[in-house]
Amino acid sequence: MAREAGRLAAEVLAIVERHVVPGVSTEALDRICHDHIVNVQGVIPANLGYHGYPKTILTSVNQVVCHGIPSPDKILKKGDIVNIDVAVNKDGWFGDTSRMFFVGEPGVLARRLVETTYEAMLAGIREVRPGATLGDIGHAIQSVAHREYFSVVREYCGHGIGQVYHEDLQVLHYGRRGEGLKLEPGMVFTIEPMLNAGKRDTRTLADGWTVVTKDRSLSAQWEHMVAVTPTGHEVLTPWPDSGPSQTLP
Repeated sequence: MAREAGRLAAEVLAIVERHVVPGVSTEALDRICHDHIVNVQGVIPANLGYHGYPKTILTSVNQVVCHGIPSPDKILKKGDIVNIDVAVNKDGWFGDTSRMFFVGEPGVLARRLVETTYEAMLAGIREVRPGATLGDIGHAIQSVAHREYFSVVREYCGHGIGQVYHEDLQVLHYGRRGEGLKLEPGMVFTIEPMLNAGKRDTRTLADGWTVVTKDRSLSAQWEHMVAVTPTGHEVLTPWPDSGPSQTLP
């Protein structure tokens, strides 16, 4: 089921956390995650080979918005912020989640961006219930971001997920209350806002995957899988420590 796949994906992020330290390469982090997924969990790394993607995880450092490719040449240093995105396939069901990590002590702006992005994700999750709309989710996220004068990336969004990795349902991280698709029990999708410290514009590097901020400002992202239940919602990818606030809605 999606719940078990989500739990396994979240477990990978918990396992890799202690390895996110100054001096480690993103390639080494990828290897740690791959070994745990394949040899410990006995499931399939969903990103590996997906549309030709060459690695198990995505590692997006500092100004990288999303889809950063692990590399032996990318060495983390003190003050970096990094998003690690992991997805697994268990018995045909997909689990997908990502979170931010501090490498040593972050700067004031970096910490505020990371914590605000987490708050924005939680604000979006709190809107999930039968009868709510996708616009309610986007508006909640956008409101938190704009309160702190951060911008919301618009080219990438959350998605439906289950026995298909990326289903048609699109969860925008901006919007207007009451607009968009109405939520119904049984829907499962990701909420994964990307906020930039500068302008929202992005560009894709020559590798065809890595997306960066056009103005080279910092970017942060968090992601959970969420199911709509008859009475509200369930987070399918809870991390052991939840995140900076130690709480989930």
